[in-house]
Amino acid sequence: MKSKNENDSMKPTAPNLDNRTDMIDSMYRRYSAPQWQSSRMRMRARIKSLAWRLTVRGAALAKRVIDVTLASLLLIALTPLFLFVALAIKLTDRGPILFKQRRVGLHGVEFTCPKFRSMVTNAEKLKDALLANNDHNNGITFKMKKDPRITGIGRIIRKASIDELPQLWNVVRGEMSLVGPRPPVPREVALYTISDRRRLEVKPGLTCLWQVKGRGDIAFPEQVKLDVEYIESQSVLMDIKLLIMTIPAVLFGKGAY
Repeated sequence: MKSKNENDSMKPTAPNLDNRTDMIDSMYRRYSAPQWQSSRMRMRARIKSLAWRLTVRGAALAKRVIDVTLASLLLIALTPLFLFVALAIKLTDRGPILFKQRRVGLHGVEFTCPKFRSMVTNAEKLKDALLANNDHNNGITFKMKKDPRITGIGRIIRKASIDELPQLWNVVRGEMSLVGPRPPVPREVALYTISDRRRLEVKPGLTCLWQVKGRGDIAFPEQVKLDVEYIESQSVLMDIKLLIMTIPAVLFGKGAY
């Protein structure tokens, strides 16, 4: 018959957690050491990292080349149209030809955004009195279908998005891209939620996903959703597709007011 001490010695004992943790840590360090990793594995990791960086930088470079090339060509080709619009604004309204406004771009950096002036000269002061008539009920963006501040020539150039064309110069300067979320004004960005600020992760653009799907008819929450969709799936091919889709969107003028 076994004694009580012998029976006690045969019972399983709980492991010492401190020692067990030390042993696991020691084993992890030992077998994770560089000498246990083959040179082939390290080389594969470096090649994958390099390929990823080249892909990302290559896409950014291709986008920039397209931006500068097309924007420069358009600025030259559209010079007669610019002169005609400038003359029409001056003769019909006698005010400044361009309206310059501070906009928010990539990572919150502000820049000056020019447009052909399509509203009366004191439009910004009159805006506060019209906020109750905002067709965008979210209170962030302001759109009014029958905005009394728009001039006669302004309605024509806004319908065809001609008023935005001076921003081609911003594209050449690198402050904007041909394709990207439309640049907001600081007043709007101040009301953004954290998720809304995702729109600022890329350069703003002349056209974007919601511009070709309805422009001013798209409510702000849907604008953000479409901008994020573009940011997460952007590519050179997608940019070219959106540029092509912009042509019929401008011709039909849906949502432009």
